[in-house]
Amino acid sequence: MKLDVLSISGQKTGRTVELDETIFGLEPNEHAMYLAVKQYLANQRQGTHSTLEKSQVSGSTRKLHKQKGTGGARKGSIKAPHFYGGARVFGPHPRDYSFKLNTKIKDLARRSALSAKAKTEGLTIIEDIKLNDHKTSGFQNILKSLNAVGTKTLVVLPEFDNNVARASRNIERAKVTRASDLNTYEILQCRKLVMCESAITKIGATK
Repeated sequence: MKLDVLSISGQKTGRTVELDETIFGLEPNEHAMYLAVKQYLANQRQGTHSTLEKSQVSGSTRKLHKQKGTGGARKGSIKAPHFYGGARVFGPHPRDYSFKLNTKIKDLARRSALSAKAKTEGLTIIEDIKLNDHKTSGFQNILKSLNAVGTKTLVVLPEFDNNVARASRNIERAKVTRASDLNTYEILQCRKLVMCESAITKIGATK
């Protein structure tokens, strides 16, 4: 598969990039992508939720009234869960939601997501982005030339660039990441995947 390389002004440069079929030409494995997304979202959870059990709630341990003879239900403690301010039954406690996923599955999921983007024409290759300053307008103009303004866009750089990172952080629905940090969830979340020419080589493609 070959794609044209566009300039940052959105024009064809006359160069093409040949994409590695083992990365951009697979039949997407939906189950692998599901597992990768599930793991990513699970890892984002803090798991700091906590509720009080009966032994942890503050309150008197006095029996509210005698066991029999009142005509009402027996009541053993003001801390019982059916009283206002009482304990919670089977409530959540701090826990770790993360789980292990084999490296080969994660790699297959990422390649499947990239292949899906390439097949649906959601992948755009541009020349490397170089900004002289960190003004938002410079990055905004690049998105305009690629018809990506207002569209959920992920821009993949070969390496971290401070100017590009600072110029893009205030633009709604646009995100910048490094090729080494690219993951399945972010690929599937964006509608337009914009990849710098040098970033292609970072994930195994050949020119």
